[in-house]
Amino acid sequence: MTIGSVGTGSFEAPGPISPIGVVAGAVEVSPSETGMDADGATRAPDPATPLPTIPDARLAIPGGPPPLADLTGYRWPLPRGRLTQDFGETAFASRVVNGKPFHDGIDLATFCGDRIVAAHDGVVLAASRHFDDAIGWLGNLTRYYKRLDAKKLWMTLPIVVVIDDGNGYRSMYAHFEKVVVKPGQRVRAGDFLGYEGRTGNASGCHLHYGLFSPFERGEIAIEPGVAKRMKLPRAEIARVDPLLVLPPQPKPARAKPEPGIQAPTH
Repeated sequence: MTIGSVGTGSFEAPGPISPIGVVAGAVEVSPSETGMDADGATRAPDPATPLPTIPDARLAIPGGPPPLADLTGYRWPLPRGRLTQDFGETAFASRVVNGKPFHDGIDLATFCGDRIVAAHDGVVLAASRHFDDAIGWLGNLTRYYKRLDAKKLWMTLPIVVVIDDGNGYRSMYAHFEKVVVKPGQRVRAGDFLGYEGRTGNASGCHLHYGLFSPFERGEIAIEPGVAKRMKLPRAEIARVDPLLVLPPQPKPARAKPEPGIQAPTH
């Protein structure tokens, strides 16, 4: 597949649903967007901190990624969540498929501080604002990291968890207020990962959930202006629609915060 594909198991993308927010790992945002890292620090992640070994993002395997139909064991990462943005074409996004802006995951929302859980068993690869090495960029990120350092933009990124699901795919969870897991930690489906938030480029508290295979040969383009401004590669590994592996979910009732629940403080 070539740039513009959406990954194994492609389908007729549904129309967009009114968004609450979009993932911001590669989207320039205002420096006024702040928050604390997973450990409560305001500094950039220490590059000397040991991280799990992350396989080459484009390792080829015979036959490519496992078929989506073979994937089992997934559950909703925000159990009471309302789907607020579908996978597919949208009015605005930094990803591009067939020349049109494209939302590369799904957005789920309840309320600030709700509990986000693992959608599948796996090993945590990233759990902070330092996550880009694990999300399948196709190219060198050195210039991008230098820009973040020079302009002190680390705190404008979302807090993200990336998990190797152990089945040839990785799950990406974005916009946490705070996370409680660490790189290298093993989790089971349903384990608590952190609190729903709005870190990064988000207009409200929600969870962006994305799914992709490191073995996928397809690519998804990045809007050229964003790639140039942010000094990012021109493409990333193609994504798949998480709704193709998540179990059916009854339409949830309108979620309301429970008395006394609010976003966690640091």
